[in-house]
Amino acid sequence: MSIGTVSTERRGHVFVVGLDRAAKRNAFDLPLWDALCRAWGELDSDPELRVGVLYAHGDHFTGGLDLPQWGAAFTAGSWPIVAGGLDPLGLTGRRVTKPVIVAIQGTCLTIGIELALAMDIRIAASTARFGQIEVKRGIYPVGGATLRFPREVGWGNAMRWLLTGDEFDAAEALRIGLVQEVTAPGAQLDRSLELADRIAAQAPLGVAATLASSRAGLAEAEHAAAARLMPDLVPIMASEDVAEGLRAFVERRPGRFTGK
Repeated sequence: MSIGTVSTERRGHVFVVGLDRAAKRNAFDLPLWDALCRAWGELDSDPELRVGVLYAHGDHFTGGLDLPQWGAAFTAGSWPIVAGGLDPLGLTGRRVTKPVIVAIQGTCLTIGIELALAMDIRIAASTARFGQIEVKRGIYPVGGATLRFPREVGWGNAMRWLLTGDEFDAAEALRIGLVQEVTAPGAQLDRSLELADRIAAQAPLGVAATLASSRAGLAEAEHAAAARLMPDLVPIMASEDVAEGLRAFVERRPGRFTGK
């Protein structure tokens, strides 16, 4: 079994973090999650780092959560955050105080979209495919999609994809505002690094104040809604539909749900 981790690289004042579980389409196991939390803690705590860039090794950004590994955490009703780490979803505890750009290629499912929504600028390859597919697994998004997707792309656009679990392409992601730019395949990371370098060259105090001020008007409502995400999931985790969703995931078939 491939165990997930992240690669890290310092390029001047830019901290480049790569999801590294390519053999499993960068599906999030708990080690990959823990490693990303640690990287976020490093980005936030080092005064020499001004901007982060998140990307993924291999052909895909992420296939989503490796669901069998997450049952205990979801049943417990919390995202686990390792000592010294920060929640890259920005839902639990203190949020990273520096701007982050995300570069997306290939498949970007569930937590991939939620990570992107927690970032500040999103760049995608033209061949990227997106899907918030939790409803097909008997659960619902608890990584921030229900909070941020409607805010970022508008209610109707968000509900079109959240409630169906359908996949959509980079052109649609650009149309609705989920991503800010679409590049040729393979160019998404270089473009993200270019933007990161431009941000890192600006006055650090001004950048920090701009980011903090922009977030200030969102924080209160977002925190209140975030506090409900996991508690609302706990009773769903005991349902027959969740068991069926996991079976369907393992058997690679559509779920047959009953609402029980």
